[in-house]
Amino acid sequence: MKWYKLSIKDVLTKIESQRTGLTKEEREARLKNNGPNKMAEKEQVKLWRKIAKHFTDLLMIVLIVAALLKFATGEAVEGGIIFLVVIVNGFVGYWQERKAEESLDGLKQMMGQEATVLNEGQPLKLDSEELVQGDVVLLKAGDVIPADLRLIEVHDLTVEESILTGESEAVEKTVEAISQEAQAGDQLNMAFSGTLVQTGSARGLVVETGDATEIGKINQALQSIQAQTTPLVKKMHQLNKQIFRGILALIVFLLFFTSFRYGMDWSLMFSASIALIVAMIPEGLPAVLTMILSMGVKEMADENAIIKAMPAVETLGSMTVICSDKTGTLTKNEMTVQEVVTEELPLVKEIMNNCQELKTKDDQKIEEIHGNPTELALLSYVAEEEQQLKPVLGKIPFSSSYKYMATMHPDGENQVIFVKGAPEVLLEMADLTAVEKTKWEKHGLSLAKKGQRVLGFGYKKGASTELTHESLAGLTFAGLAGIIDPPKESAIRAVEQAQQAGISVKMITGDHKATAQAISEQIGLKHTAKVLEGAEIDSMSEEALAEAVEHVDVFARTTPDHKLRIVTALQKKEEIVGMTGDGVNDAPALKQADIGIAMGIKGSEVSKQAADMVLADDNFYTIVKAVKEGRRIFDNLQKTINFFLPTALAQGLIVILALLMNRPLPLTPIQILWVNMVTTITLSYALGFEKASQDTMKRPPREAKMGILSGYSFFRILYVSLLIMIPAYFLSMRFEGAALQQTILLQSIVLGQAVYMINCRELLDPAINRRFFENKFLFISLGILFVLQLGVVFLPLGQQLIGTTALSLTQQVVILGNALLLFLVVEIEKRISKGIFQRKEKAVSRYQND
Repeated sequence: MKWYKLSIKDVLTKIESQRTGLTKEEREARLKNNGPNKMAEKEQVKLWRKIAKHFTDLLMIVLIVAALLKFATGEAVEGGIIFLVVIVNGFVGYWQERKAEESLDGLKQMMGQEATVLNEGQPLKLDSEELVQGDVVLLKAGDVIPADLRLIEVHDLTVEESILTGESEAVEKTVEAISQEAQAGDQLNMAFSGTLVQTGSARGLVVETGDATEIGKINQALQSIQAQTTPLVKKMHQLNKQIFRGILALIVFLLFFTSFRYGMDWSLMFSASIALIVAMIPEGLPAVLTMILSMGVKEMADENAIIKAMPAVETLGSMTVICSDKTGTLTKNEMTVQEVVTEELPLVKEIMNNCQELKTKDDQKIEEIHGNPTELALLSYVAEEEQQLKPVLGKIPFSSSYKYMATMHPDGENQVIFVKGAPEVLLEMADLTAVEKTKWEKHGLSLAKKGQRVLGFGYKKGASTELTHESLAGLTFAGLAGIIDPPKESAIRAVEQAQQAGISVKMITGDHKATAQAISEQIGLKHTAKVLEGAEIDSMSEEALAEAVEHVDVFARTTPDHKLRIVTALQKKEEIVGMTGDGVNDAPALKQADIGIAMGIKGSEVSKQAADMVLADDNFYTIVKAVKEGRRIFDNLQKTINFFLPTALAQGLIVILALLMNRPLPLTPIQILWVNMVTTITLSYALGFEKASQDTMKRPPREAKMGILSGYSFFRILYVSLLIMIPAYFLSMRFEGAALQQTILLQSIVLGQAVYMINCRELLDPAINRRFFENKFLFISLGILFVLQLGVVFLPLGQQLIGTTALSLTQQVVILGNALLLFLVVEIEKRISKGIFQRKEKAVSRYQND
């Protein structure tokens, strides 16, 4: 219902109420029929469901089935070890990724806890939940408005609505009906639930409660939005399916090939299939990825970026668009005098210092003064002057009806009147020629085009002893001041660096078009000629909006619904969208975005709870640092996966080769798990500490559809697995005894992993470079692995648990030689591949230029 369009009489008639409020009986009846003034709560996900989802990953299910089959065949120890691996991985995932759904609690806190209403003309305090449509609420400065109200009486009422509209300056309210269509920020006769009364007093008629309020609608939007699956999770699901299909294909091949050729019994094939599953599934990969993401979370926290869900770390690195609120995010959320046009600057500063209501003592510091943002801006501008306050002989407070404020002060034996207000009003009151008036109007228009709010200043000397509206005639016009909430210097740098990294920045604000356009130009957005306003968005279809958002960087006079539609439209264009904000109005878009980024200092609790990341310093530049960290982490994740999979495939190929050659299985499931869980975690953990490459923020974001493994990665995985498998297997076959063969094979795989981990430090560049010695964890991990492997091979307890035996020095040297050969071959291949890729890039560049 558009209550702002109705007159007070029509509103009272519509909701069957009166200016003296409701009776107790009427309120009780309405409360029973319509319910309390609170928002509906979404049913919480049960704890067992939150835990269970971490055990329903495709590869985890395959491992669970393998463990159950081991139990069924009486091999309880091996089945128990596999099952233990699954349980550990599942609970680590739950512990690291749990995220409380607290958005509703935050919204409920925004509503006032207590309200004063008229009960048959008499004030009555009651809980805000008991408010019903038709109640008359009494408001005073400092009150949090408890429901959506149609104002019926106001006395210098200003309401701070930035949490809802995004505008930093308090809005002066009226009671007159508004005939034209208006967004929430322009509904001057309405007071919305959760906003704050800054000055004055009022009476308002409750027209909407609970879910029907503006904050209630935001709550409904939050509850209806499904959490976005991050790119990393999507890529890992894709990788899991690829691994599963590969394992399934190999098992089917082995069942047919070996059965028909060798006539193997099914019990052996059954054991071989389980060994193949255990060998080729990288059980340790989820744990290692969790470790790397956890380290990224800590690194970002040190940079004032608090990550609430670990996959969001990687999402930052793949962002293609940042949608940002203006107030408090790109701007300082502090009104500032930007320009002053005058020929009497000292006098204008004197007017600014005295024609105001906030500063009452000369020794008051500007930090101690609170109130109207416009007066604060003027006082900040003159703070360094250390002017003395003049005694006040008379005052006309500011009112929207006449649009100015005036004060009278002693001036020698006479008085002087200082006036500030709307320039057009003061120009009419001033004693100016037509030429002079036109000149000032042009100056004012110039400031307004820059998005500044323009104030005029005037004075009158030799005034009468009484200050009245009539006594202001014949003013001397002194000058103009342009006031704006300026952009943060750090935000300007951040936008520039984001664009260098191929990330588009878009501003979505509830502010006016001119202001939004001016700020967008100052911070360096690309497409600022066209500004799309909320009313235009309302008239556009989803398809038309999706086309428009790609070519527009500035959106003004937007509502929460508009922000949500813009983010959704960008996602339809397959953009990875980050959304920043600090107000309640940003919460639905924050939740819908691929990564929501809230302000930690000035941000509302609602926005922080709906977001995936919170900026502890409210610095937009922190996002750029977080993006760099996200890209570094994804690079390290890719290195880790490229390191993991050749080893897993090599173990699987060893099992397959043994079956094809009609030989016993070369490694037991326990030995395979040792390689997969202990040595691999020890080594791959070090790759998470690799620093960002020099081109990290100079290359474009990854394509959303691109898998976590490229075609080159598959080539590398295949040939490296063969380089690990073939020499190791045939070396082990040269010796007698199952324990010795298994130990040589196990040691060969582990040492091959160690040198290949060093290869994986750089995808195409040489592994041994100047940064090699910067990663101390590389050497720590190699040292730990060395100690563990010594224990497995030479200590009786390790030999008994894993099934190994001691090796001679000659055997160790031969194994080391095979590992060094692997390292050299990979380094030579990397150099050749890099040359091929560079030639291709040059060829593509020449073709595009031609």
